[in-house]
Amino acid sequence: MLMARRALSPSQLAVVQAVRPCFDGPERGLVIGCSGGADSLALVAACANVDASRVLAVVVEHGLQADSLRIADATVEAVRGLGVAAEVRSVHVDTTSGEGVEAAARRERLVALVGDGKRPVLLGHTLDDQAETVLLGLARGSGAASLQAMAPSTPHLAGRLVRPLLGLRRSQVRQACLDWGLMPWDDPMNLDPAYLRVRVRHELLPVLDDVLGPGVVEALGRTATLARHDNDLLERLAADAQRDLVRGDSLDAVGLLHLYPALRGRVLRRWMIERGAQAPTMAHVQGVAALVENWHGQGGVDLPGGVRVHRIQGALVARSGDPE
Repeated sequence: MLMARRALSPSQLAVVQAVRPCFDGPERGLVIGCSGGADSLALVAACANVDASRVLAVVVEHGLQADSLRIADATVEAVRGLGVAAEVRSVHVDTTSGEGVEAAARRERLVALVGDGKRPVLLGHTLDDQAETVLLGLARGSGAASLQAMAPSTPHLAGRLVRPLLGLRRSQVRQACLDWGLMPWDDPMNLDPAYLRVRVRHELLPVLDDVLGPGVVEALGRTATLARHDNDLLERLAADAQRDLVRGDSLDAVGLLHLYPALRGRVLRRWMIERGAQAPTMAHVQGVAALVENWHGQGGVDLPGGVRVHRIQGALVARSGDPE
């Protein structure tokens, strides 16, 4: 049954206007990640309002809850009622990997959604999700790279992730979902205080809103945008600087010393990853930076991935499986 055409409520109109630019690109089709929650259901309904024939809703079933398949099937049925093609993709989440259930589930979900990478994947993240991500990044203390949070469009694997609802509040998107007559599924994990994001959502943000006044979520969203612009520029400058400082397999330590700290750390991290280091932390970057900034003949620095960085004759050299 196709969704009836009728006047849109203000909330519905806002969501439709947010998704409409997604249909302006050259892609023949779009994939929508749909969990059955209010945000993703509203996203599907808005896309159906624009052009239902160009979208495929994918419900990723993680198998983490006893009735997850039933919920996935019910979501597919609701989506098809909007005139949108839908399917379930089941994944296995390794809960023993050490990265945490939430992170492991997110990784598997995105792999399933991207598929062959031929179609952009639309996700239902809102401005509230963005604000939560900024606060979590601030707590990690990892600078602009974390504060930039989620970009409206980002490459992932061989595809692209698009978040058209980042400028809208969660309450507005949920209201749009209800205005379309849809009954969203509320994941109990989103209420479990064992997850840090849940506590940020239900405990920290309300306190900030009460103490600092309304507009905190919007301000955090602006912070993410500004941090993203700054980080994009710094990353481009770091790439240029790295090209000037690479000497074969080594990196010019003397030249690094003349860079601003914001560029030096970025150059080091990029080079370390290229030389085989796996997900180096700020502590690893600082350890290698000490070979540049505080050189007194000390030994090398071990990095994750079995890489060790030495300073030899004014240059940094990275070796795999190198003994002390």
